Amino acid sequence: MKKSDGKTKLNRTLLASALLMALNHAYAQQPAATGAKAADEPQSVVVLGSRSTAKTALDTAAPVGLINIKDMQGAGPLELGKLLQTLDPSFNFSSTFISDGTDIIRPATLRGLGPDQLLVLVNGKRRHQQALVNVQQTIGRGSAGTDINAIPMSAIHHIEVLRDGAAAQYGSDAIAGVINIVLKSQTNETQLSTTVGTTSEGDGDLISGSVNKGFVIGDGGYLNLSLEGRRRGETNRAGVDTLRVNPPRVTQRIGDSLAKDAYLWWNAAVPMDKDSELYAFGGVSKRTGDSAGFFRSAGDGRTVPAVYPNGFLPNILTTVKDASFAVGYRRDLANEWKFDMSVNHGRSELGFHERNSINVSYWYEPKPGGGIYAQSPLEADTGKLKFDQTTFNADIKGPLDLGGKKVFLATGFEYRTDNYAIEAGDPVSYQYGRTNNPAIKIFDQTGGIAASGAQGFPGYTPSTAIDEGRHNIALYLDAEHNVTDKLLVAGALRFEKYSDFGNTTTGKLSMRYDPSREVGFRGSVSTGFRAPSVQQKFYSSVSTNLNSAGVLTETLTAREGSAVTRAFGIAPLKEETSKSASIGMILRPAKNFSVTGDLYRTDIDDRIVFSSNIAPESGPCPTAAACPIKAILDPLKVGQAQFFTNAIATTTKGLDIVAEHTTRWTGSTLVLSGQLGFNKTTVTERNSQSPVLSGTQLFDDAQVTLIERGQPRQHHVIAADYTTGPWNLNTRANYYGAVQGQGFTAPFIQTWEAKWLVDMSVRYSFNKRMSLSVGASNIFDTYPTEWDKTKAFPFPQLGFTHCWETCPIGINGRQMYARFDLAF
Repeated sequence: MKKSDGKTKLNRTLLASALLMALNHAYAQQPAATGAKAADEPQSVVVLGSRSTAKTALDTAAPVGLINIKDMQGAGPLELGKLLQTLDPSFNFSSTFISDGTDIIRPATLRGLGPDQLLVLVNGKRRHQQALVNVQQTIGRGSAGTDINAIPMSAIHHIEVLRDGAAAQYGSDAIAGVINIVLKSQTNETQLSTTVGTTSEGDGDLISGSVNKGFVIGDGGYLNLSLEGRRRGETNRAGVDTLRVNPPRVTQRIGDSLAKDAYLWWNAAVPMDKDSELYAFGGVSKRTGDSAGFFRSAGDGRTVPAVYPNGFLPNILTTVKDASFAVGYRRDLANEWKFDMSVNHGRSELGFHERNSINVSYWYEPKPGGGIYAQSPLEADTGKLKFDQTTFNADIKGPLDLGGKKVFLATGFEYRTDNYAIEAGDPVSYQYGRTNNPAIKIFDQTGGIAASGAQGFPGYTPSTAIDEGRHNIALYLDAEHNVTDKLLVAGALRFEKYSDFGNTTTGKLSMRYDPSREVGFRGSVSTGFRAPSVQQKFYSSVSTNLNSAGVLTETLTAREGSAVTRAFGIAPLKEETSKSASIGMILRPAKNFSVTGDLYRTDIDDRIVFSSNIAPESGPCPTAAACPIKAILDPLKVGQAQFFTNAIATTTKGLDIVAEHTTRWTGSTLVLSGQLGFNKTTVTERNSQSPVLSGTQLFDDAQVTLIERGQPRQHHVIAADYTTGPWNLNTRANYYGAVQGQGFTAPFIQTWEAKWLVDMSVRYSFNKRMSLSVGASNIFDTYPTEWDKTKAFPFPQLGFTHCWETCPIGINGRQMYARFDLAF
């Protein structure tokens, strides 16, 4: 296993050089031409954060980052989540493994908050969330965010990142901020790109190809199509298992799963007359993952020696299908007013299939007439999760003359429906014996009661199956006014009413003051909210997890209003509420140099979280009153339970600093940039409505650690981009602060230390339309800190070498690639 520790001195020396020459910034500000029919050029203005005229990122009233097409082309990652993490320090995309569906739909977060507190837009329209609920011990536990990797890189023209509370402007989920992904609209060329890559360990082989083609429709219309495919081989950084097998050997798969991805996306518009147009955009994607569960040793009651004499590793196959389609009508009205009406539908589906498994209760079930059946299928479909969302918007905006003062107004109406469904798996994936009768005693090889369902990922049962939804309406009003040439004031007010929990009103006030061209100030205060998602309201399952002693235990996830949540006294979910404030300064000491700094704070009350694993009391229980948890859980025949609840309040404070300097010579350009991100989230309260559970039991210290220290409190990006003639040299250094976890080792807190990751690439352009790039991500082969072999027992002995529940830098080490781009 390669480590980075032995290369510290070399890393620091080369990193010092990278800090002076580092590369490819994520906030390019150079003016550039754009247009529906033009070839893709770097973007220079943003529309996110204000519904008035577009502005450069340095002129906005709230901090907005701009990632243009040049930034994306110079970065190594081909997955959108990893690309954003590499380019924007406020964004986190933690690597996951042995986490069921979270291995293929990884959590995307902004400013250290939750995945479902980040709103994602495509072409300014709300994007639907994912069907998967993150129920394992990972970042974003208990949330259902947006599947950011369902959008292909080849379809994207630029990305805007609003790092400010914006629920009053854009609605629920925008507590942490908003990401707007703008699709390509070029029509004058066909763009081909292919990439091959591998890791320094010789695994994780990557091959990817894409084509983007634009077509002219009529007089001024366009259709832009993107087709992309990718295959990423699995990686495995598991160590030797010295605890469960003899002789010791590798028993786990710990790393990226085998993934195959395919995408088809489009963006189109057709003029109806000189003042209006019809537009449509969207896409479909299908991604498959091949990952593993926990190893079952030969002597474990969850295996069958006759089938798996040496134990077995369950194999989890996942299939993610995602589709979206938006259609709308825009019209320019009199006096610079504009009207926009649209319908946007999105759907996310995640299917599970268990392979290399067994239903132990099927095998050992007593057979009529004597003996046991000694038969069980070794694979089965274990169910599907489905989420769909339809949004209707009608918006109008424009300037209004009020007493000789020009005020820009925007107002609109939104109607949205959300629906969530769980489909049960094959009977063998969840049944206890063929009759599913708990009264029948079925004993495993150890003499204990045999486990039901498929090993690895038990199937969703008919009792967990559901198909439910809700709807809501929203009205908003935005106003923006230049009080003087130097002072801009803006306000937003939004009212939303939900069919399942009531209504809420939020507001925002922003200001921008520029005493001179060289100095500017900005700030905002806002209230926000996040409605409980339908996934959180309706999800339930039975899964197999490791408890704190490293023992596999059946865990029940109980939905709102179920018998178990009622027995524990858990109230129905209500909305999260937030208060946000930020203040910033913009400095332009020279034409080619800019610095921005923004301080912010976000307080969230009634934050919806996934509870700790609630386990029965240990020791003697003479009466039910002496062991109330046991009295509730024993009839359910599960070892632990968990559920969603408004259990905590948090405060997040941070500072973002962005600096950029551009130097131009004849035929050469050097862009130096630095982005420093500081962020700290604190759990300020733990509440419980339950007469049985205290706030500390409901949300224990391990979950507090995951929220407070699971994401880096410092993430910095130091970069440089040097172009001379046909050559481009790109270097970028990402600093990830230390993270901690104790989800599997409590009370011991494992620390994974801060690390620098340096990426480098060289591109040669044969002409304006053909180029070849070679590069490496994590060029110094840096790995996370190893597990503490004593205090983290038994995980290092089971083969866990580096991080697990929180892993911002991944465990793949160095990754090399070559990329060829052609346009014609």
